[in-house]
Amino acid sequence: MTHLEYKGYTGTIEYSKEDKLLYGKVVGIRGLLSYEGTTGTELEADFKEVIDEYLADCKVAGIKPEKPFKGSFNVRIPSELHRDAALKAMELNTSLNRFVSESIRARLLQKV
Repeated sequence: MTHLEYKGYTGTIEYSKEDKLLYGKVVGIRGLLSYEGTTGTELEADFKEVIDEYLADCKVAGIKPEKPFKGSFNVRIPSELHRDAALKAMELNTSLNRFVSESIRARLLQKV
């Protein structure tokens, strides 16, 4: 397992050799939600507790919790690459968004 998942949230798994402690943070949101444990079981329990507390705090405050990985992000690329991608997308009769999405998917499926 390389990460934790709970209620749509994803968290990292790290190890501090000097502290002999597992720790992590929730990724895909702006807020900082961190957790720790001395065992995998403790780490996962603290991760879930942090998520539950975050959701409860949002409810009490009357705010909408951040949705992780909303499916929208800005990417800065060289203008030539932007042009080439846009032209290729037009050539393929698809949108630039779909072209980029399919390109990312293809790269993720490649064996490292």
